[in-house]
Amino acid sequence: MAFSDLKLTTVLERFDLTLAEEVGTFGKAEPVVPGALLRQLLDEQVSLAVALNTEKARSELIITNILMEVRRHFERRVSIFSGVELSVDPEQDLSGYCDFLVSLAPEQLLVRAPIIMLVEAKRGNLTEALGQCFAEMVAAQRFNENRGKPLKKIYGVVTSGTDWMFAALKEKTVVSDLTEYNIEEVERLLGILYAMVEQRI
Repeated sequence: MAFSDLKLTTVLERFDLTLAEEVGTFGKAEPVVPGALLRQLLDEQVSLAVALNTEKARSELIITNILMEVRRHFERRVSIFSGVELSVDPEQDLSGYCDFLVSLAPEQLLVRAPIIMLVEAKRGNLTEALGQCFAEMVAAQRFNENRGKPLKKIYGVVTSGTDWMFAALKEKTVVSDLTEYNIEEVERLLGILYAMVEQRI
């Protein structure tokens, strides 16, 4: 089995996690105005991604552009990976491919600790992907600890490109914000993502 095979109940039980459901928690982050390049790309590409309506199109035309804005904001001090394998403990099904992964290390040739954020791209129901996302967060937590670079929190994102849900793993507790944030609020999305990188939320 891999990340994608794990259901929410399985992840919570196997890794002894406590789930805290909240509403609007991540929305408290201070909004950030997007740069001109991101604004132009979104104006041109969001409608195309919606029309094509595949995970690949939404990933390439929306999600990648949002994450690249994060990389620009932090002046390439963070690294962004797409479609990379993260294998931490295959016996516990903590292995598989991540749609997107964000590390606080600047290197781009290989994934280095500390991993701070996992992003899962889904075309359909976002909540159905939470189990997979939470499992990836646990794997990232262990990846960092095994390399002597633990973080206070690991963040998870499930998104269709147009709608976004956020979660945070601290020790054995996962806080899941049940609010879906929309790409029309790109200032709010960027504020949340920047706060995640800086561990302010």
